Amino acid sequence: MTAIESRAFAQAAPGASPSGAEGQTTPIADTTRLFGEDPLTRRFAPIFNKIAEGAIHREQNRELAYAPVEWLREAGYTKLRVPKQYGGDGITLTEFFALVTRLGEADSNLPQILRVHGGFIESLLENDDEPLRDRWLTRIAQGQIVGGAVSERTGVTNNSVRLSQTDGAWHLDGEKYYTTGTLYADWVDVTAHDGQSDVRVLVKTDTPGLARIDDWDGFGQRLTGSGTARFEHVPVSPENLYRRYNASEPRRNSLLTAYYQALHVANLAGISRAALRDAVAFTQGKTRTFGIPGESSPRDNPLVHRVVGRLASLAYSTQSISTSLARAIDDVSVARQAGRADEQTYIRLDIQTFQAQQIVIEQTLEAATLLFEVGGASATSETRRFDRYWRNARVLASHNPAIIREAAIGNFYLNGTAHNERFGVARQTASSQ
Repeated sequence: MTAIESRAFAQAAPGASPSGAEGQTTPIADTTRLFGEDPLTRRFAPIFNKIAEGAIHREQNRELAYAPVEWLREAGYTKLRVPKQYGGDGITLTEFFALVTRLGEADSNLPQILRVHGGFIESLLENDDEPLRDRWLTRIAQGQIVGGAVSERTGVTNNSVRLSQTDGAWHLDGEKYYTTGTLYADWVDVTAHDGQSDVRVLVKTDTPGLARIDDWDGFGQRLTGSGTARFEHVPVSPENLYRRYNASEPRRNSLLTAYYQALHVANLAGISRAALRDAVAFTQGKTRTFGIPGESSPRDNPLVHRVVGRLASLAYSTQSISTSLARAIDDVSVARQAGRADEQTYIRLDIQTFQAQQIVIEQTLEAATLLFEVGGASATSETRRFDRYWRNARVLASHNPAIIREAAIGNFYLNGTAHNERFGVARQTASSQ
């Protein structure tokens, strides 16, 4: 963020003071000092600032983020990764994930709301079906958003949603959960089974028989719309049945595993930045230090300096790891396009992604806890909602269990064994047998 925007954040924080004595300028919660900014950051900074200003209100009132999603759509955020020939911006993943971190700093619900949308774009970029790419990437460039209905709350790992044909017409029946982003979307990408194979189909969200229910009950990321999607004889156009596959097969030679986790990593880095930003703004506005009589500025206390120094270091580390991971994914994407990527390329990228996940999760959760050390009991006021950083980080960290990924890392280094993304089962690669 710019210095002006950072002052706005400091002024918006309860008790924050943008200036000290006359003729002196109080340091501001400017996380740009850590990482700088570029034209894309400047382009979206006003939108991110607007989103941040309403984050506490939305959290306190459980107000779904329909307006922020529209602001992002109108600003072109949802088409940034679409190639220019289809009407998008065609930016790199390194550039995109840097913006994800800034958006996560403003409100970590937003990157997750649009996570499936971004993954759908990446899947199209990997698809050689040009008519399919043209049809959907053009729609996305025009502003349409895709949500997902893939996971289920069942005792089995297969699809209970059924795609069936009656009198020549296809219909969907069943129920999905963890349907992140679908409340805000124009289309929903659904996994189903047609009696012979697993399929992916796209359904317009206003199609009769489709119910999107806001019953997500997680204690964090409350506004992501990650609840239920129910399908009751929902008609499906044959042209929107775009893939058949075997769900028992591991996902190989794809960037999607890395993409989906890297987005969480970038979002977590944003939470670390937000914790630093709020710690600085909160501390600057206080005039009493615990255990010291009278007026005493915490900003002059060496112990508070240590806390803020640690928060700044954690924010720097999480963003640096996120940036490094994004560059690695970009490198593999370039290698893929040049025909230089093999199975080992993708396996090594997955392992690098899992390694980043381990460290960024721990450091973000540390930052979200350490934030409270700058303020004592006053930092726990619900008017500030500092607790949302830990809750949101913990929920993000619970996606794709880190302990499974950590074991996969160790098995890879010890035995050269690849990880089966779908079931967490290791298998030997050809090179390790």
